[in-house]
This record gives sequence, C-alpha cells and structure tokens, in this order.
Amino acid sequence: MIKTPALPKQFALDLSHSHQPTLENFLPGGDIALLSTLQKLVEEWKTSSIQKKQANKEYPLNHRWIYWWGSAGSGRSHLLRALNIAAENHGLKHFFLQANEPVSWIHLEETISRIAESDQTAVITVDDVDYLDEKLLGSLFRILNIVQASQTLYIFMSGNQAPSNLQIREDVRTRLGWGLVFQTQLLSDNEKIQALEGAAKARGLVLSSDVLPWLLNRFYRDMPNLMALLDALDAYSLETKRPVTLPLVRDLLQIGNQTT
Repeated sequence: MIKTPALPKQFALDLSHSHQPTLENFLPGGDIALLSTLQKLVEEWKTSSIQKKQANKEYPLNHRWIYWWGSAGSGRSHLLRALNIAAENHGLKHFFLQANEPVSWIHLEETISRIAESDQTAVITVDDVDYLDEKLLGSLFRILNIVQASQTLYIFMSGNQAPSNLQIREDVRTRLGWGLVFQTQLLSDNEKIQALEGAAKARGLVLSSDVLPWLLNRFYRDMPNLMALLDALDAYSLETKRPVTLPLVRDLLQIGNQTT
C-alpha cells in the first residue's frame, strides 16, 4: 500500500486558512439539483422578512429544511460551511453545530426562541448527524421543533446515511425527512481532473499532462486536499522558478516527508 505523502509544513499551515468554501467554488458533479436549490434559497435571503413570511406560508418546510447524506469527501461539510458564509455575507445570524462543539448547541438553545419569535432570519447548520450523542440528539429534537413552528428559521443538516438508515433516536430520525432530502455524490476521477485543471487555469498555473493522473494515484483522492496541494505546487513553482512537472511534484512531496 502506497503511503500518502504529507504536505510541507510551511505550506500546510497557510493552506488551512485559505480558500473559504462557497457555493460558487463547490464542484457539483452529480449534485446539480442540490446546489441549484441552495443557490435559490440564498437568493431568498435578500428579500424582506415580510416577503419571506408570505412565501413560507406556502412552503413551510421545503424552503427552509434540507438534509443531505453521502460518503466522506462528497462535499457535505463544504456546503454547510458555504451556507454559513453566505448567511454572514447577508448579515444573518448563523449557527454551525457539530458533535465536538457542545457549547455552540447551548448558545443556540439559549437564543433560538427569541430569534423564532422575531422577524429575523437565522440559519442553522448541523454537520455529521450520525456522530451526535444522546444529549445532542435531544438538543437537535428541540431545535427542530422550534424551526418547524417558525417562519424565518432555516436548517440544513448532513449525515453519512439516508434518514431511514440512521441508527439514532426515532423521533429525530423521522424529523430529518420532513423537508427535502438529497444524496451527495463523489466526483469521478475525470471530474476531479477537470476541476483541478480549471482551478489551475484560474491561477495561471500550467501543469504537465502527467501531473494530475499521478496525483490521483499517489496522493489524497478528496478534493480539499487535492486543491490544497495545487496551491502548494503553485507556491513552490513560484519559489523555485520551475514549471509544474512531475519532478517538481516529487520534490515538493519529498520536502514534506523530510519535515514531518
């Protein structure tokens, strides 16, 4: 089994803070319907509270309640984080909930009733529902009930299984399917190469034809790490004043191995 090389530390530290996930830089592959739905919802956040309330009377859940599921690396977390960034850009309250950050759940439960009673739109995202313990599932149950009764709260959730297959408490499991449900799809190797070629072109980076196939066979296969490596190659190419060829890639990854 081939060991995956590590990125050089001097690049990895910078890359961990680069390129925020957005709906615009999400690579949809087979997820065009989900992406289109989310883009339309974000557009709705530009309208007034009165207009939103009127619209949500006709669509009480489908416009505010979505769950998606899929394999690791299929973009589940990217979309959730992108929605938080979009909410922030629109000046909306937003809450990103995860299993390993219980304090954020407490903060939301302390404020959600007041938010729901107001005309204020707020966005809630819940990542990795399948990782939630019993205490957090109880919190999610209470949050979902408030969202369902509101007119301006949006909630987006993700997990590794369809709602019917999740091994969690029944009252939460059934509620996950009250709105829209989508399955996120992994990109094919050809789609990954096309996406990486597009990202390289946008950076003005010229890659030799053997670089991307080699990376897919030898490096991480998920897009966040591949994109991070592309940035590292861009920086290393500028630093060394060398074109991005396979020898350059090998040199970069060898540096990574020596510094870890």
